[in-house]
Amino acid sequence: MSDSLLLLSLVALPFLGALAASLLATHARNAAAYLAGGVALAGLALVWTAYPTISQGGVLRAEFAWVPQLGLNFVLRMDGLAWLFAGMVTGIGALVVVYARYYMSTEDPVPRFFAFLLAFMGAMCGLVLSGNLIQLAFFWEMTSLFSFLLIGYWHHTQAARDGARIALTVTATGGLCLFAGMLLIGHIVGSHDLDVVLASGDAIRNHPLYLPALVLVLLGALTKSAQFPFHFWLPHAMAAPTPVSAYLHSATLVKVGLFLMVRLWPVMAGTDAWFWIVGTAGLITLLVGAYIAIFQHDLKGLLAYSTISHLGLITLLLGLNSHLGLVAAIFHILNHATFKASLFMAAGIIDHESGTRDIRRLSGLNRTMPFTGRLALVAAAAMAGVPLLNGFISKEMFFEEALSAGGLLVLPLAAMLASAFSVTYSLRFIHGTFFGPDPEGLPRTPHEPPAWMRFPVEILVLGCIFVGVLPAATVGPFLDLAARSVLGDATPHYSLAVWHGVNLPLVMSMIALGGGVLLYMALQRHLRSGIEGPPLIRRLEGRRIFERALVFLSWRLARRLEGVLGTRRLQQQLRMVLLLALAAGGFAAWHRGVGPGNLVPQGVDPIIALVWLGGPPARWARPGRPNSTASPPSCCWGARGWWSASLSCGSRRRTSRSLSCSWRW
Repeated sequence: MSDSLLLLSLVALPFLGALAASLLATHARNAAAYLAGGVALAGLALVWTAYPTISQGGVLRAEFAWVPQLGLNFVLRMDGLAWLFAGMVTGIGALVVVYARYYMSTEDPVPRFFAFLLAFMGAMCGLVLSGNLIQLAFFWEMTSLFSFLLIGYWHHTQAARDGARIALTVTATGGLCLFAGMLLIGHIVGSHDLDVVLASGDAIRNHPLYLPALVLVLLGALTKSAQFPFHFWLPHAMAAPTPVSAYLHSATLVKVGLFLMVRLWPVMAGTDAWFWIVGTAGLITLLVGAYIAIFQHDLKGLLAYSTISHLGLITLLLGLNSHLGLVAAIFHILNHATFKASLFMAAGIIDHESGTRDIRRLSGLNRTMPFTGRLALVAAAAMAGVPLLNGFISKEMFFEEALSAGGLLVLPLAAMLASAFSVTYSLRFIHGTFFGPDPEGLPRTPHEPPAWMRFPVEILVLGCIFVGVLPAATVGPFLDLAARSVLGDATPHYSLAVWHGVNLPLVMSMIALGGGVLLYMALQRHLRSGIEGPPLIRRLEGRRIFERALVFLSWRLARRLEGVLGTRRLQQQLRMVLLLALAAGGFAAWHRGVGPGNLVPQGVDPIIALVWLGGPPARWARPGRPNSTASPPSCCWGARGWWSASLSCGSRRRTSRSLSCSWRW
């Protein structure tokens, strides 16, 4: 198979599968599941077909004419990093399809669900394989659109509609900033081709527009990956079905911002601005997310805030301007996708079989769901960083980078504190759900799920164990491919050995483990009290701030602008438009160096110019008064525009319903 056909098939196949799923009958549940599973497995097979070339350091590339008038081509490009993410998108996608087949109710329009899921998978594949910045921004917004449809799939519930709206507002706004940043990078480099951009790192960092471009690109990345202060959209997205959460919020959507920062790391990182913006956002997100996660009573809410915290950890690693930090970030992206997807699925199984996700109502499920409890225990231990599991190794690398970050003492302390928090909320997830007395008053009698519903969790948990015990033999080659595709010859030497002796990172890990256990024991009375929200920061709830910002922008600020700029006369409106156009044209001419000496005057009709600038008053003709010259009634130029003049004028006089207004010059 040629490179062009392989890459094009990898992007097009999910969209074709989505179209086919949308044409199925509403209750064709099995057919839709088989179709979606077949498409995901076919995509995974295509990814593995490219491995021989990628493993030798090659890059697959396909280019098609897109908008030749603007010099834009549709470019698909697969290197080690894109290969790794494409494998994660299709592999975990296949497991989510199997899980969703048993999770979704027979009353749901399941074909529509799988159509949205496959379309999102296609958008993700297109994004990670994009070889053009404008094309990447296009697929970026497609992921926001299809995630909106997936989060709001249960649109009959208010929570799903609100969660989808908030997620789309935040991520799509960040996408607009990203698009502007991509345009700036293209202006600096002179091309939007990714290969050209990645070869122009010094030119970008030394350009006067570097800081605006960096801020705009990071606004897109940080909003997508739920970094502070944009983190609040992710917990509200938990109103989506659990298969959506397991897919979007562990391995795909929230990892897009991280993918972008890794992709552009060679050309955007290495400066003080990158360090302070990315590092600060990551550090705050790491601590805030972990702290709030401890006090969540909903299982998916706990996992949502823990996801925010781990995304902050990865962002912090990327912000350290360290090559080893980049390697550790990529490694933790893989580890987090593995244990978090399995935990989301375990939470969905608990909800599906017991009828609730409230930890305050759940206890003792280890007696009725022992196998699910063991799977969740291993995944939660990996999330907490327990030795011999995959999360422990990447956490050790994080501690090592925090210790070597330029003598900043705050980073090692923050790393230990956040790690202790992760132990605390992992303990709460397991102990509060599976241990203790038998539950009472549950909507359903708990029992083990069907074997195939548990199968994806088993695969992911086995991945946590194998990577934790044999990291170099299992994930080592893939991690090396991704790191070398970003760093090239600058890839540092690193070790994935399980045991590095007794060193400071190991001591920090043990302190964090012990401190997390003690903190959980100390908080038992508070957690059992059922108080909603974490102490100290209850008033800083993100949704409340978001809603107030929307009210200010859409109502108060808009009304003030309407009062300043609003007018009832058409001449004034046209005058304002003309002046703005002249100002924009003058700025463009000044920016391009056009002076008075090289401007070419164009002919302008003086009558038209006089009319536009509010010249002689209009002559109004009314029934019975054809020659009258009166100023137009104020009702004719309302907020709804000139086209409503006839209707509004006619309503002023009851005796003349047919009253109309017409222009005479």
